[in-house]
Amino acid sequence: MSFSWLKSYMPRSLYGRAALILVFPVVSLQLIVSIVFIQRHYEDVTEQMTRSIVRELTHLVEMVEGAPPGRALAAGESVAAPLDFDIALPVDPPLSGDLRRFGDLSGRAMIATLRSDLPSIIAIDVTRNRRVFLWIDTARGVLEVEFSRRRVSASNPHQLLVIMIVLGAFMTLVSAVFLRNQLRPINRLAAAASAYGRGRVTKYAPSGAAEVRAAGNAFLDMRARIERQIQQRTMMLSGVSHDLRTPLTRLKLGLSMVDEDDAKPLLRDVAEMQQMLDAYLDFARGTTEGEREKIHPRQLLEELAQDAERAGRTVTLGSVEGEGEIKINGLAVRRALQNLIANAARHGSTVRLSLSITERAARFTVEDNGPGIPEEDREEALRPFSRLDPARNQDRGGGVGLGLAIAADVARSHGGMLRLGDSQDLGGLRADLVIAR
Repeated sequence: MSFSWLKSYMPRSLYGRAALILVFPVVSLQLIVSIVFIQRHYEDVTEQMTRSIVRELTHLVEMVEGAPPGRALAAGESVAAPLDFDIALPVDPPLSGDLRRFGDLSGRAMIATLRSDLPSIIAIDVTRNRRVFLWIDTARGVLEVEFSRRRVSASNPHQLLVIMIVLGAFMTLVSAVFLRNQLRPINRLAAAASAYGRGRVTKYAPSGAAEVRAAGNAFLDMRARIERQIQQRTMMLSGVSHDLRTPLTRLKLGLSMVDEDDAKPLLRDVAEMQQMLDAYLDFARGTTEGEREKIHPRQLLEELAQDAERAGRTVTLGSVEGEGEIKINGLAVRRALQNLIANAARHGSTVRLSLSITERAARFTVEDNGPGIPEEDREEALRPFSRLDPARNQDRGGGVGLGLAIAADVARSHGGMLRLGDSQDLGGLRADLVIAR
């Protein structure tokens, strides 16, 4: 049998699920014990105590019916006094039938037992201040009998239930406190991992149970290994780029002395190599350059549009929705958006920038009127050094396939993502750089 439908009703958090695992058995145990106790107390015990009363009532009725007509009440009182009964004879029978309060389980069991064992009973009333009233049909008239409810119901039957509920609630509260202390190290580990996923290195020291400490130490080892790999990659590509700049500079100097017509294609090749080296260096830097700071996204968008206009690109500002600041690595995000703008300008004649700010994220949108990228090739386009010549002619102008990869890496480091789609208005590519707030 599949219980997959239960998943939609389960708590989402670890604390909620652990609390459910703790509370569910306690509540289930209390319910089962309570049901068994109620059945035992309100049925078996009440029936036994009621049958004892029936024997005394039977003896009382026999004494009343066996007495002479004028001595029936006196004969009954002689028996009722030692049995702690209050009687009256004869009386008018009640107009209504059996009376009991709603939810009076012991009263229901008592009435059923009295009815089955003493058929001459006319009516029963158990609603009057813990007293029981019976009207019995006898040969000397209707006999009214009154006695204490305690004689057919155990005193304080709710004590066990109250003790169970109070102790269960107290132990659940104590367990919840200990459970919260045990889950706190897991929450700290999750917070540290989430922050690192957004490009922030927070202070974290493993604590808690042995398994949680092991997971925390594994996270720290993984974080240190990733940081070493990033540092090594940055140093390697930076060193290669630096070493290649020297011969490129010598080539430029040498070509400056050559005839201009002969040197023009060679200078273009050198410029393209220089652009490729700059792209490699940007990719190597990633998000390690610069510090996180609070900036106004609207101001950043306007500055990028002005820079693009000065570079001779046709850029328009679209809609800007929302207000507020975001804390980001300004250099990295600016570089990512510049790559998206340059990529859009390379393949289209019109570029439009838009911005949308919500409580959880800021979305920068770059659209163009170029050929776009087919949906089946968009995932490939986000990979480093990927060049989709048929779709976007990415090798035109010295592109090396790193612009989208750099933007996607910057978005991931800020807890966001880079989405590629179709521009509904311009007809080209739509790139959404989403940054978590």
